[in-house]
Amino acid sequence: MIIGRNTWSILGLPFDAVDLKRSLALIEQAIEQNTHCFLSTPNLNFATAAQSDKAFFNSVVDSDLSVVDGMPLVWVARLLGVPIKERVAGSTLFDELSSRPREKKIRIYFFGGQQGVAERAHTQLNDTSVGMLSCGFYDPGFVSIEQMSDRDLLHAINTAKPDFIVVALGAKKGQAWIQKNREYLKAPVISHLGAVINFVAGNIQRAPKRWQKFGLEWVWRIKQEKSLWKRYFYDGLMFIKMLLIYIFPLAIYDRLLKRSVCYKQPCVISPSQKADGVVFLNGSFKASTLESVKQVFSSILSEEKGHVIIDCFKLSYIDAAFIATLMLFQARLAKQGRELILTKVPKRISTLLVLNNVRQRFEIRG
Repeated sequence: MIIGRNTWSILGLPFDAVDLKRSLALIEQAIEQNTHCFLSTPNLNFATAAQSDKAFFNSVVDSDLSVVDGMPLVWVARLLGVPIKERVAGSTLFDELSSRPREKKIRIYFFGGQQGVAERAHTQLNDTSVGMLSCGFYDPGFVSIEQMSDRDLLHAINTAKPDFIVVALGAKKGQAWIQKNREYLKAPVISHLGAVINFVAGNIQRAPKRWQKFGLEWVWRIKQEKSLWKRYFYDGLMFIKMLLIYIFPLAIYDRLLKRSVCYKQPCVISPSQKADGVVFLNGSFKASTLESVKQVFSSILSEEKGHVIIDCFKLSYIDAAFIATLMLFQARLAKQGRELILTKVPKRISTLLVLNNVRQRFEIRG
C-alpha cells in the first residue's frame, strides 16, 4: 500500500527508507501474518538495467518492499539528502534470518541456480541453520519463463508450503518469473536473491564485512567469478554517466530550490468535486507533507473508476519522496486498468523529473 511506506526515488527507482532491522521485522511480520511480500533488492546493476527495460523497472515498482542493496546507491542517497543511511543486502537479510534461533523455523524453497547448486544449498541449510529449514528445491535449467511457469510445477512449490521462496535465475529473468507467478504462489515472501543460493551452497564466499562496508564487494566477487568483470565494468561506466548527467546536477539544482520561495510554499491537494478525475496540486510537496497526498491517492484507488489527471499548474516543488509516491500510485492505477496523466507541468517541475530520471515514466500533456 502507498500509505505507510516511506519511499524515495534514487536513480529513477523507488526505495523504502528502511534499515536492516526494520527490513527483517517486515519480512518476519509477513511470514507470521501470512501476507504477501514481494521483496526486491536493487543494486547498481538493477538501476542501470531498469533504464532501458520497462518490465524490469515495473518489477521494482510493483514490489511490496524495495531495499538498497549497493553502496553506490547509498552514496547517492547521502549526496541527495535521501534518508537511506545503510545498505540492506539481500544476502545479509537471509543470513540474519537464518542465524536467529526460532521454535518454528522459516521454511525456504530454493528455485533456480546452476545445475546441482539448489540441491547443495538445500542440504547445507538444513545442516547448519538454526532459523531456517529448506522444504524443497528445483533447478528448471535454461528454459523459458513460460516453461518454468507450468502449473504443475507451481503447485509442487505450493505443496511444499514455503514461507520464503528464494529465486536465482538472473535478475531480469527472476524478477519476470516472480511477476508472472506471484499471484499463484502462496508463500508469504518471495525474492530474487541470485547470489544467496551460491553462498548457502558454498560455491562462493561473501566478501569480508570491511570490503562490504567500503563498497568493494564487487572486487571480491570478480576475484571468485572472473566472468563478472564485464558486468561491473559496464555498470561502472553507466554510473559515471548518471553521476554527470543526473546526480550532480540534481544535487546542485535541488539545493538552490530549497533556498528559494518555491520550497517554502504550503502544499494543498484538491480533488475536483466533479466526476472528471482531476486532482489539483498547489505549492511545495515534500516528505514532511505527504500524508494528505497519500490519503487522497488511497481514496482514488478505492474508487476504482476512471483515469486520473493531476493538474500541476500551481505546483512549485517536489522531492524524491513525492516522486516515489507518485510512481507507486501510478503502478496501482495501472493494475486497475487506469492511467495517470500529468498536465500543465511547470518548467521547474519538469526539470526535477528529468534530473530524477523519471520524466519518461509519466504521461505529460499540455
